[in-house]
Amino acid sequence: MRPTVHDIAAVAGVSLATVDRVLNQRPGVRGVTRQRVEEAIREIGYIRDVAAANLAKGRLYPLVFILPASDNSFMHGLHAEVRQAIGRASSERTDIRIIEVPAFVPSALVEALDSLGDGTASGVALVAIDAPEVKHAVDRLVSAGVPVVTLVSDLTASSRHHYAGVDNIAAGRTAARLLGRFLSGQEGDIVTLAGSMLVRDHRERLEGFSALMSEAFPQLSLLPVLEGRDDPETANRLISGALSNNRRIIGIYSLGAGNRGLIRALKAQGAARNLTVVAHELTEHTREALKDGVIDAVLNQDAGHEVRSAIRVLKAHADGLGLIAAQERIRLDIFLKDNLP
Repeated sequence: MRPTVHDIAAVAGVSLATVDRVLNQRPGVRGVTRQRVEEAIREIGYIRDVAAANLAKGRLYPLVFILPASDNSFMHGLHAEVRQAIGRASSERTDIRIIEVPAFVPSALVEALDSLGDGTASGVALVAIDAPEVKHAVDRLVSAGVPVVTLVSDLTASSRHHYAGVDNIAAGRTAARLLGRFLSGQEGDIVTLAGSMLVRDHRERLEGFSALMSEAFPQLSLLPVLEGRDDPETANRLISGALSNNRRIIGIYSLGAGNRGLIRALKAQGAARNLTVVAHELTEHTREALKDGVIDAVLNQDAGHEVRSAIRVLKAHADGLGLIAAQERIRLDIFLKDNLP
């Protein structure tokens, strides 16, 4: 059986009230008595349930989510999931606030991170930009004792505590496998549409996609990546221009957001082009595009799971507890028009 506070009291020969004072580091206990209680704890191997103790004390966890402000349907969904978590604050003992920063602007992210080094936050979650100055800002925050979780896009070179997101190299390879199989031996060019190569998730997806295409489908040639900065207007212009200038294009991989612009460009082509398209993130726009046959497959990550995972991880670090790895693994879902939820 797991040792309890009653066992500590019996071994140390003190009252439960004394054990409670020692465990919670409150005054009113003589040094010799405190030492006796601590020796009893070591002797019986007592492990304190910190989470339960914090619940009993009504502890709140002040958490901060730093999210990009952009016209991006997936990020809108991520914001919505954090707002839902704010609505659950009383039951989850959290006090969550959101800091918005411009998308793909490292200096703005650094400024937000540096503003949190005063110890007022129990933990910080952010959508990372893979830039040296952001890495250093995360390291400074961790050095100040604040746990950090990256969301969606990782920052592996930093001292962040956890990444809540999918395996993006595997996601890119999956997209390549789908696109190559859909095109079934055809020869032609493939367009890749990214948001920005400043974010690791886009770079890793492109890395996985390019590697598998080269290995398994050498008859398909990858064109230089287009960076739409997750902006629908920019994505529409870039894709429309690429399709107008190159009749060899037979497939498109949209590895970021900006899918509204992509869909608009595809619809403008009508039946004139037979294109195979794989995109990321199931939103209202990609859902309708799947139903209409404009997009062939969508790879999706559950933003709600990522937010809940980040909260669990940050609270666990604040309490000094371990993680259940399987619970925090973010799954990659594949949706066709036939299996939409």
